[in-house]
Amino acid sequence: MPVDPVCGMQASNGDEITAKYEGTTYYFCSTDCQDFFEEHPKRFLDEPHPHLSEASSVPIPRLPYGRAGGEFDLFIAEPGSLHVDDRVEFRKTLTDDDVLMFAEATGDTNALHLSDSFAEGTRFGGRIVHGTLVSGLISAALACFPGLTIYLSQNLEFRRPVDIGDTLTAQCKIVNELEDDRYRLTTRIENDTDEIVLDGTATVLIDPLPE
Repeated sequence: MPVDPVCGMQASNGDEITAKYEGTTYYFCSTDCQDFFEEHPKRFLDEPHPHLSEASSVPIPRLPYGRAGGEFDLFIAEPGSLHVDDRVEFRKTLTDDDVLMFAEATGDTNALHLSDSFAEGTRFGGRIVHGTLVSGLISAALACFPGLTIYLSQNLEFRRPVDIGDTLTAQCKIVNELEDDRYRLTTRIENDTDEIVLDGTATVLIDPLPE
């Protein structure tokens, strides 16, 4: 199976997404990665993996993984350091494919998430997204902070269900600077009508990125 030169993941085994450069054909997991490559092919061939993203002129440990999707905004007062009130926001639409792949990856085949006929008879009136899949957007947001963020603890309260196809925004905001590069953050996820679907707090350790 060919490897995507942009994100390092296996290339699509469905419709082949390819680009040619200097006589060689390269394969991609998504058209997004194909577009990244065609814009700067030498970058992805000459530089070693990983090709980290940048925010506020500093690298963050997020690969340009096109098939995964999602967009982020970083709000920090001093590039290169983190302080109280610095925050990150990550947005993604959770699709039916996301739900099916999550069920396969985790083994959580609860009919509430997978069967329309079953879910219609529940209090929700239809299928909803796994709660842990929703909360995973917090992890995606934390990966957008400069440095290598390591989870130490997380408290969560689920406020309302998430429908398949909803666009969610996860926000992580630093509220306390602790000792030894540790931080306490508020964590919140809102749907596209600005309703809070999940909130809580997290404690993380943020190491420098490896050389």
